[in-house]
Amino acid sequence: MNTLRNKVQLIGHLGTKVELKTLESGKVVGHVTLATNETYKNQKGEKVTETTWHNLVIWGKPAETLSKYTDKGSEVGIEGKITNHSYTDKNGEKRYMTEIVVSDFLLMSKKGKED
Repeated sequence: MNTLRNKVQLIGHLGTKVELKTLESGKVVGHVTLATNETYKNQKGEKVTETTWHNLVIWGKPAETLSKYTDKGSEVGIEGKITNHSYTDKNGEKRYMTEIVVSDFLLMSKKGKED
């Protein structure tokens, strides 16, 4: 049952190309956004699509692989955990960020968005 704690699974489209960064320690980290859509009918019977954006973080070789085989618009399935942190921006204001640390992913489409 412990494997169910703080587990997230999403399928969506990448908002950008994965941004890779090599840290001083030599570790590679990737950042990218993922859009998920939910479609429903409102009270008037009109189709409404709501998009939610998620900030993803992926580490090491998986980050390099995701970057190599995907582009903006690629459809991917991800699994990971939610993390929260805060930082102080350049104006001295405290900001809060929620991210999903990706532990596994599945390529759902070829590089770039397919119609």
